[in-house]
Amino acid sequence: MVGSALVRRLRADGYPNLLLRDRSEVDLTDQQAVRAFFAKERPEYVLLAAAKVGGILANSRYPADFIVQNLMIQTNVIHESYRTGVNRLLFLGSSCIYPRLAPQPLKEEYLLTGPLESTNRPYALAKIAGVEMCWSYNRQYGTRFLAAMPTNLYGLDDHYDLNDSHVIPGLLRKMHEAKIAGAQDVVIWGTGTPKREFLYSDAAADACIFLLNLPDSQLRQITEDQDVYPMVNIGCGQDITIANLAELIAEVVGFRGRLVFDNSKPDGTPRKLLDIGRLRQLGWLPPPPDSLREGLRKAYSDFCENL
Repeated sequence: MVGSALVRRLRADGYPNLLLRDRSEVDLTDQQAVRAFFAKERPEYVLLAAAKVGGILANSRYPADFIVQNLMIQTNVIHESYRTGVNRLLFLGSSCIYPRLAPQPLKEEYLLTGPLESTNRPYALAKIAGVEMCWSYNRQYGTRFLAAMPTNLYGLDDHYDLNDSHVIPGLLRKMHEAKIAGAQDVVIWGTGTPKREFLYSDAAADACIFLLNLPDSQLRQITEDQDVYPMVNIGCGQDITIANLAELIAEVVGFRGRLVFDNSKPDGTPRKLLDIGRLRQLGWLPPPPDSLREGLRKAYSDFCENL
């Protein structure tokens, strides 16, 4: 989803020379395959959006897969980017890297200040290692590797498997199928009280390309600071409860039945709202407050047309 949004944005901005490979062409967990790709293509810029991702259920079922696959992907790509002299690299992490009970909104400096949420700790630790790698390579080798921490993303080409998906694609599919079947209820995990921030994938792509295009003077301020991680939050600056999100999705889908919250299932982190002050200071502005409803309509239309 994020990769396709990045490609759309780059092509719209007039960048024709994109080196695109799918999993069947380059297995990023294979060190030799990644080394051969970088040696042959010698990319100038790298956007590392590839990752194994999923919601609470997937993270609970496959913790080993989440930590080992993400560690392998980012280690191979970041190291080969250094070896082949990549000009700039942008590593995409996740807002789940922050401590479970960190102050809200989440500032970049809150990283590693407290315990992580247990339901996705393996994934979060892998992403934290990626941030540490960017910081370490910048310090030791003078690279210009930057980490971007997006909030919860949704959009076109999302993943709608009910066992592995994130909350928005999961609820879109659940409510669509309930509407088609004429069901009276849709069951939603947890209490509905946790708050989450959501950003449309194309808006996140806009922020990523903005960061890659920062002037050298601004980029150096971030990547050369020995005491601060080279990391920038990407979000919209506002959040919504899962219950209110579910009501909004029901409205968009046209499901008129009951929303039933299963309190026996985990809620995850109580709240995850990113502080995007650093990104604002650099000059990027988030979408307007009413963008969530329109983004959900686009995502649901994409789901109906393609899936």
